[in-house]
Amino acid sequence: MAQTAPPPGTPSSPSTPPGGPEGENPWAAGGIMFAGVLLMVDGVLDAIKGIAGIASNDVYARINDYVFKFNVTAWGWIHLVLGILVAVVGWGILRGFAWARGAGVGLAALNMIANFMWLPYQPVWAVVSLAIDTFVIWALCTARLKPVI
Repeated sequence: MAQTAPPPGTPSSPSTPPGGPEGENPWAAGGIMFAGVLLMVDGVLDAIKGIAGIASNDVYARINDYVFKFNVTAWGWIHLVLGILVAVVGWGILRGFAWARGAGVGLAALNMIANFMWLPYQPVWAVVSLAIDTFVIWALCTARLKPVI
């Protein structure tokens, strides 16, 4: 005798975990695509910050007695390289590549550190980047990686 499927909206078995058949957090499941987009946007913004720092030393304020004081051109190169890497990893997350999840968490953490050290130069943009990276790390650590494009 053929078994009938349960009505839509009911669990297929009593052991189905909340949040879906794979136990996935619905916020994190939707957030992983958003995390990929945010990484791409944050990477582009970092690259723009880097290009501005490389092009002119007068774009950002100079800090006299700051522990992590680098030449603005050096900061520009740091942000440019990091921005390109972050944007590529964001694209990898959107494509569903397995390597992108770990790389995304690692680069978002590295980007958080760089933006924390960048706070005296551009406080508003640094805080925005810190918030973006915090969400990205949360989303990548709590959701399963699936291709979204």
